[in-house]
Amino acid sequence: MKENILIDKSIAFAVRIIKLHEFLTKNKKGLTIAKQVVRSGTSVGVNINEANYGQSPADFIAKMHIALKEAAETEYWIKLLIMSEYIDSKMGDSLLNDCVEIKRILVASINTAKENNK
Repeated sequence: MKENILIDKSIAFAVRIIKLHEFLTKNKKGLTIAKQVVRSGTSVGVNINEANYGQSPADFIAKMHIALKEAAETEYWIKLLIMSEYIDSKMGDSLLNDCVEIKRILVASINTAKENNK
């Protein structure tokens, strides 16, 4: 089976986001944000997975764009959690680094797909 680094990274990221959600709800901190970050953070990988089963190159690109938008939203929520001091900067920076890395790979994948679709 072909290895897909982006799917692997998005699954690992989703697991971290789920654990973040558990931490926040256990400590009754930022419950509204906790719901938002778990929704967007787990959605990244779902959309990447769906893109790999797209009906056409255009469908692949569209789903990857959705994954990118969800990653950007997740980045926003993580920054908000750090700034509101619901999580410490060590945890937050680590999550942000993972999120930004996924965003970079998504951008590169989208650009490659667009070039190959010309």
